[in-house]
Amino acid sequence: MGILAPNGVGLEAYWQSILSCESGIRPISNFDASEHRFPVAGEVQDFCLCQYTNGQFKPKRLGRHTQFALAATRMALDHAGVGPDLLGEISTMPVAIGVSTSAMDVIERNEDVLVAQGPRKVSPYGVSSCLPHAVTSSIAELIGIQTQRFTFSSACSAGLDALAFSANYIEEGRADMVITGGVDAAITPLTIASFSLSGLLPQSVREPGRMSRPFDLHRQGGILSEGAGVFVMESLGHALARGATPFGMVRGYGNNADAARSQAGMGLSDSMAQALANSSLVPSDIDYICAHGPSDPLIDRIETAMIKKVFSRRAYHFPVSSIKGVTGNPLSAAGPLQVAACLLAMRDGRVPPTANYEVPDPWCDLDYVPNEPRSMDLHRALVNLHGLGGGNSSLIIEQVRSA
Repeated sequence: MGILAPNGVGLEAYWQSILSCESGIRPISNFDASEHRFPVAGEVQDFCLCQYTNGQFKPKRLGRHTQFALAATRMALDHAGVGPDLLGEISTMPVAIGVSTSAMDVIERNEDVLVAQGPRKVSPYGVSSCLPHAVTSSIAELIGIQTQRFTFSSACSAGLDALAFSANYIEEGRADMVITGGVDAAITPLTIASFSLSGLLPQSVREPGRMSRPFDLHRQGGILSEGAGVFVMESLGHALARGATPFGMVRGYGNNADAARSQAGMGLSDSMAQALANSSLVPSDIDYICAHGPSDPLIDRIETAMIKKVFSRRAYHFPVSSIKGVTGNPLSAAGPLQVAACLLAMRDGRVPPTANYEVPDPWCDLDYVPNEPRSMDLHRALVNLHGLGGGNSSLIIEQVRSA
C-alpha cells in the first residue's frame, strides 16, 4: 500500500492520525483563498515528487494528482517488495486507477497565463498532463514494463471501482499483479468556489480541524480534500509463491446507481446487498462497516437508513465509523484510503474511530465508535462509497488468516 493523505503520508503516519483523531483539515495554503466563502480543505503537506522518483519526472509537466499517484505507486511497490528484478520477470502489470477530475491545477494555471500573457505563453505540456489517463500513463512509464491502462471516473466511487475491477481481472487469470487505487487533487480556486456555491461545503467556518464531523448532529457539510491510495494487488498464489505476506483479500463487490428522483445515497442498499450476495455472505458475517460518512447533513442519515435496511437489527450490533473526520473527502482517493484503514484495522485489531462525533443525531443511531479506537478482532469489513451523480459502490474485504 502507498498512502498520501492530508492527515499523514505513509502507512503508519496515516494510521496513527486516524487512531488519535488528528485531523488533516486546515486553512488552504496552496493558493490565496482569503476571498473564498469556505477557505478550508484537506491538503497533503510538504509534498515533493523528487523524494519518490529520483528525477525521472519533471513535476512542472505533471498535474498534482499525477504526482501523488506516482509517489503512492513507488511507496506501494517498495512496500510489496516489487523491485526491478521482479518487474523484469513479469510479462505484464496492468494499471487501474480511479480519478474524479482532470488536472484542474494545470487547467487553471494555463488559463491564467492565457488571459494575462497570451496564447504563446501557455505550457505545451498542458495537453498531456490534462488527459484523463495521464495518471495511468505516468505510472506505466514509472514501472517501465508492458502494461494495460484502465482509468475509472465515477466520482468518489472511482477508486473503489478500480480495486473491484482489478480483483476481477486477476480472478479471471488475465494478470498475476495489478497496480490499482485512486487519486485526486482538486483543491484549486475554481473547484473550491464551485463546491462552496453548490452547497456541498459548510456555509460557515469554525475550527478547521473540527469541521468534518460525520454522523454528528451539528455537521454542516463535507470538507474537500486530496490524496492518493495505491495498492499492489495480486493473486494469493502469486503472493505466497514469492514469499509476500498479504494484508487481506477482496471478497466481493456491488455497484448501483440511485434511482431516478430518489435522494442521494439511496442506492447504497442495493450496492451493499450485491456485495454480500457476490461474496456468498450474509449480514451476520460482516464485523465492521467503514462508511462513506462524508459529514453531509442528508447523506449521513440516508447511509444510516440504508445500512439498517440491509442489515436489519444486526446493524445495531457491529461498529460503523467514518474516517472522513480526519481525512476530509478526497474524492476518488476516498475508497482506497478507507480500504487501507480497514486492512490496518484487521492487522492491529483496532476499529477506526469517527472523529469529532460529539452530539448524537436521532436519525443516525448506530454505533459510530466516537473519538477513540476500539479493540476488536476484525475478520471482514464492508466499505461504502457514494459519488456525485448518484453512483454507489460497496466492497467487502477479508483478513487472510493463514498465508
